Formats: sequence, C-alpha cells, structure tokens
Amino acid sequence: MDLMKAVCVPAAVFRKGLRSRALFVCVLCLSVTAFLYVFAYAQTVESPPSGDTQHAQQQPAGTKEPFTNTIGQTFVYIRPGTFMMGSPAEERNRSEDEARHSVTLTRGFYMQTTEVTQYQWQTIMGKNLAYFCECGSQCPVESVSWEDVQGFIKILNQRPGTHRYRLPTEAEWEYAARAGSTGPFAGTIDAMGWYRNNAGGKTHPVGKKRPNAWGLYDMHGNVSEWVHDWYAEYRSGRVTDPKGPSKGYFRVNRGGGWDMPAFGCRSAQRIINGPGSIASTMGFRLVAEDLP
Repeated sequence: MDLMKAVCVPAAVFRKGLRSRALFVCVLCLSVTAFLYVFAYAQTVESPPSGDTQHAQQQPAGTKEPFTNTIGQTFVYIRPGTFMMGSPAEERNRSEDEARHSVTLTRGFYMQTTEVTQYQWQTIMGKNLAYFCECGSQCPVESVSWEDVQGFIKILNQRPGTHRYRLPTEAEWEYAARAGSTGPFAGTIDAMGWYRNNAGGKTHPVGKKRPNAWGLYDMHGNVSEWVHDWYAEYRSGRVTDPKGPSKGYFRVNRGGGWDMPAFGCRSAQRIINGPGSIASTMGFRLVAEDLP
C-alpha cells in the first residue's frame, strides 16, 4: 500500500484537465502493486524455511528404491560416502571419546526408517518384552539386550526374502543419522526427537516426529539404539569402513532416549552398556544388504 500511495499521489497533481493521464497512472500503480504481491507470494512458497545451515536439505541420490519387508519394516537406501565422525572440540556437552575424524563408507546399505516396533518384535519372537507395552504396537520395542537382538536377527534372516539383516556399525549409524549435517543434531531436537523435555517420561509411537533429510525417523531420542560394535576409542586419522574391535566388554548405543537431556541425543553421543543389559530406554533399528 505504501508503494501504491507513492505512485498514485503524484498523479493527483495532474488530475485537473488531465483525467486520461491520471487514469493511466493509477492503472499503472495497480499493476505494479499486483506484480509485487505475486512476486512476494512466490518467494514465500518457493523458498525453503530458514534454519540451521548445518543441516542437509536433500536426500542423497541413489539408484535403489526403498522397500518394505513382510513384517512392515521399511528401508531406504543410504549411498556410500565420506563424513566427519565425532564432534568438534567446541560442541557443547561433548564427551572426550568423540574425537572427530574422517570416515569413508565404500558400500551403500539400507537403513530402517524407524526403530523396530513392538509389533515387529512380537511377530518374530512371539512375545513382547517392552516395559511400555501399553504404548501400543507401533511404539519401539525396548528392554531388549544386544544379545536378544541377535536372536531376533537370526530368525528374521531365516525367513524367505532378498535381503540380509544386521545391526548397523557405529559409523553407519552416525553417517545415516547426520544425513549430511555437521552440527549436534540433523535438525531441531524438539521437532525431531522425543527426549527428557517433551517425552513425558515414556516412549512414543515411531515416525511421529520430523525425519532427517534421508527419511529416517527418531534418530534423536525415543529409545537409544544398539549398534554392532564393541566400544573402543576411535582410531586416529582417516579410516575406511570401520567395524570396531573384534572383542570388548561393552557394546554401543546411539541416539539417546526419552529419558535423556538434549545433549544426550546428539548425533555424536556414544552410550555404552554390556551386551546383556536391558532397559526401557534401549531399542534398535536394522540395516539390510542385498543378498547375492
């Protein structure tokens, strides 16, 4: 409206004896205003919302399509790549065991888009071990140990199919969780995760928060997730396809859970537990590989 006044007020000076010119100027005024309105609207629709520039904005290109198996687990393909694993020295509340280093993954893999649900666990194992069983079949299974998970994977791999399932390595998990981001989270923690400040002291159905740029849900919070590796200090320098040590005392959990403060759900956060440990804060998700 300010622009319209700026154009139209001078036209009033010529209104006496110059009606046709005044009409022309006012029509021009309206046309310019309409153009600016349409342009502003287009900018609003087409421009992505502002946010943390450390976050990835696009899903990585890949030739393999997502798939869903017979128990309702959906997987998306994560292409190979190189990323910085761990956290920079200036990241708030970081732990000393998060030394930042370059990791290259030479093989792509499929990552389950959600944590394994109570329904999926019961379908394979015949009983539900979850502490929060009243949460429902679409809530993550928890109170399962790393050893329990190996039993689940063994039976799942005996079913007919075209994929082999396993836990992700620690490097695969962090690469997938970051989805190209370099900050503490792959987005805004309140939008992406259930944690101490918003979970209400319990788990929640999977896939209700915002996914990361690669279509993975609940990588921050809800339940922390078992990964394959034994715990150890990171190797220094550039590494390729790390799988952790061949033996150890503790396995690693990633992603934090409903009971954790925000910093405990960071992409780089490492949590350790014995392979036989169970807690209502610990669950898992799987990766899949094409069978030969």
